[in-house]
Amino acid sequence: MTFNQFLRIIRARWILALAVLTFTVLATLAVSLILPKSFTASSTVMADVRPDPVSVLTGSGMANTSYLATQVDIIKSPSVAQRVVRNLKLAENPVMRQRWEGETGGRGDYTAWLAGVIGRGLEVKPSRESNVIEIVYEGSDPGFAAALANAFAKAYIESTVQIRVDPARQYADFFEERAKLSREKLEKAQSRLASAQKEKGIVATEERVDVETARLTDLAAQVTALRALKADTGSRSSQASTNPEQMQDVLTNPVIGSMKADLVRLEGRLQELSEKYGDAHPTVQETRANIATLRSRLNTETARVTGSVRINNSMAGSREAQAVAAFEEQRQRVLRLKDARNELQVLEREVDTAQRIYDSIQARLSQTTLESNASQSGIYLLSTATEPTSATSPRVFLNVAVSIVLGTLLALMAALTVELFDRRVRGALDIDQALELTVVGVLPAPSSKVRNKLSIGLNRKPPGTGLQSSLSNHSNIEPAQG
Repeated sequence: MTFNQFLRIIRARWILALAVLTFTVLATLAVSLILPKSFTASSTVMADVRPDPVSVLTGSGMANTSYLATQVDIIKSPSVAQRVVRNLKLAENPVMRQRWEGETGGRGDYTAWLAGVIGRGLEVKPSRESNVIEIVYEGSDPGFAAALANAFAKAYIESTVQIRVDPARQYADFFEERAKLSREKLEKAQSRLASAQKEKGIVATEERVDVETARLTDLAAQVTALRALKADTGSRSSQASTNPEQMQDVLTNPVIGSMKADLVRLEGRLQELSEKYGDAHPTVQETRANIATLRSRLNTETARVTGSVRINNSMAGSREAQAVAAFEEQRQRVLRLKDARNELQVLEREVDTAQRIYDSIQARLSQTTLESNASQSGIYLLSTATEPTSATSPRVFLNVAVSIVLGTLLALMAALTVELFDRRVRGALDIDQALELTVVGVLPAPSSKVRNKLSIGLNRKPPGTGLQSSLSNHSNIEPAQG
């Protein structure tokens, strides 16, 4: 089909095409006027993705796209819609309850059904370049649409707070229970440590051990000194038994020295008197008696000195035995103290461990308790919905414009469809295509101009054929002969 034929068909079927176009436009206009009007109200919120200073989780936040997608899903969730129903007390509406009973027969959850009904008019539009989310609600009543848009924004903020607070409260309850158990464990450990300290008589473990160890060191030094003294007094006592005259104590004793000097003097005088008077002289006899008396005194004094050495040796042995006994006793005390210290150190470490665990749990409990009492969610209401003054649908002018375009297409399709079932000759090209005969001339209609008719239908000819047109007064088209 050529464009010329298309124009001839439209020209011939213009009444049908106009009727189809008119019907389409009028039907669209009527439907647009009959449909109930709907009003759209919107409120905007901003989602702050910065880390919460109170939150435990301080890692990197989610990507902006996924975060906003999550927030959109939360706004569209049934829990938010049910919160709107509860906040606005829509469940108390008797009309909605009758509708619910009529549609469901009274089965199911009325609040969930009502949340699904009001959720049909909700539309959430996240921004692509920011964290702003637009909450749009469409309804038949402008005031109701604005109220629901604001209610969804409020319920969304409350839900995000609950999403943050509920886990924190659960953690707070968990940490509170653990803190109670840890506190009981700490108190038991402290009680065992106090009982052990009281039983052992130890308060400051390290200080007591240091004191007892220093005392043990002093006793060890005393034992060493007494053993050296015992060895010295033992050697002197042995010498006193074998050769007392050669003892240092005897040699250095002034009384014995004086007696020895007197003895030497008297022996010298005795020798002189003996040579002068003889042994029977009374003076000689007297001198000899004096010498014997002096020797007896010398022996008595020597025995006294050597006896004191033996006594010193015995005393040194006794002191050594006492020091060794004291040392052994102190050594056993230190060993027992070290055992007690090890036992107390185990108890002290147990107390320290229980204290650290309790402090850590208490810190987490304080943190989660603070989070559970938080009222901020990071979602901020930027603008509230106001009652719209004009309806957003139906859009009469837009619908009419679309109907004109669609009606035009339908009109053309109707004209071509009718022409398909009712073919007529509307030009020379139609005869050429239908009968496969060459057209040699066209006579114009009486009411048309010759020039215009010459230019219609004669501009296309089969290849290789010549056009012989003659203008005459005949009113028919003559086909070529032969």
